Amino acid sequence: MQAILAFTAVQVVVLLSSISSTAVAVAFPNITAHYNTSLVLAGWVLSIYQLVAACSMVLMGKIGDVLGHKNIFLICSGLFVIGSLLAALAPNIQLLIAARFIQSIGGGGFMPTMVGITVEMFPRHRQQLIGVNMSINSLGGIIGPNIGSWLVTSFGWQSIFWFNVPIVILAVIPLFFILKSTQGKKVHIDFSGAGLLSAFLFTFMIGLSQIVHSGNGPGWLITGLLFVASIVFLVMFIRHELKTSDPIIDLALLRLKPFAAANIYNFIYGSCVFGFTSLIPLYAVSVYGMTTIQSGYVLMARSIGFVMASMAGGFLLVKWGYHKPMLVGSIIVSASLLFFACEFSRVKILEIDISSVALVSTIALAIGLGMGVASQASANACLGLMPHRASTMSGVRGMFRQSGGAISIAVTTLILQFVGDMSLGFAIVFISTGVIALLTIPFIFAMPDKDTRILA
Repeated sequence: MQAILAFTAVQVVVLLSSISSTAVAVAFPNITAHYNTSLVLAGWVLSIYQLVAACSMVLMGKIGDVLGHKNIFLICSGLFVIGSLLAALAPNIQLLIAARFIQSIGGGGFMPTMVGITVEMFPRHRQQLIGVNMSINSLGGIIGPNIGSWLVTSFGWQSIFWFNVPIVILAVIPLFFILKSTQGKKVHIDFSGAGLLSAFLFTFMIGLSQIVHSGNGPGWLITGLLFVASIVFLVMFIRHELKTSDPIIDLALLRLKPFAAANIYNFIYGSCVFGFTSLIPLYAVSVYGMTTIQSGYVLMARSIGFVMASMAGGFLLVKWGYHKPMLVGSIIVSASLLFFACEFSRVKILEIDISSVALVSTIALAIGLGMGVASQASANACLGLMPHRASTMSGVRGMFRQSGGAISIAVTTLILQFVGDMSLGFAIVFISTGVIALLTIPFIFAMPDKDTRILA
């Protein structure tokens, strides 16, 4: 009974983290208006979370092996609460971004430590319960937009952060007493590699953000120096990873052509899909004039499509293999993005006027279906190459996907800021990403269609 209570408490925290991600996306237009700031700077509220969470996923999993998964889960919960509290109180956009940085360290660590706790508590049923886990995470994507839009409309955007504080605290209290502290394994943690990787990603993204302010010679000089610094950090990171005994990213894995193809696929996929998802509410509000609640409906439609198709995708793998679901998913995502580029002012079917909310929600549902069809195949492709290193490969794949999404948000907000016209700016973004999504196709066929094990 205690184990079930502990598992439930962990799931509540993970669910809340998922709800928070979509709620912040719903609140994004309100946050931008509240601080009267540029889209490029406000975009960091979204991208900082994905960027830091990408590194936190890998690091917290390894630190959990050293300090024990209970301890790290509690630390992550504390960081998530502190970040939420500071975000709710942030007097300016810079401190809000800093608060999101703290929040993302905790949020990014939830998933790997939750898996570790599940394996320790239920070793015989870990596969089924980890599947429950993924379902809970997807459920957050469905109910998050509704809760987020209600909170923003009723109590202001700060309430989406206040909402996290009491629930997480109440959920983790029983974990102090129920979960046992396990003795961690002696594992080398590559903090230097994580630092260099983070420095590369941050200098690159700050360089992107700086472009909008590079109106004169000194401005372009600063932008150029940031990009040069990002290249230097990347070279230092690669050299360090080749020398260290237990790297944060095993470069030997990246030399495997199928796995390299999988990472490129996930980077492009994350760029086209994750960045877009975060900016759906801004698109709905600024282009179609929808209310905050209506923009939440659009985001919810995407999540419903994803859950429906991902459940079916698990059964399709047996018959279709990995290539067909990913191919179908990429084509649906590409077509949906191109449809989003078309601004529908009024559509009548059988003499019935179809509202813009229904039309945009239908397209969002379609892109969710495309994501869901491809998700199971992309999650499993290449893991059969080295099943004993599946956890490491999953972490690297997730990092590429999250990084792609973070960079996509930065580039999208930069385009919107430059163009000035939201409708035209989003049309450019959707047409570009719709075409780019098709670039995943060659990399799909570079991955194995079925599980094939190699010696390593």
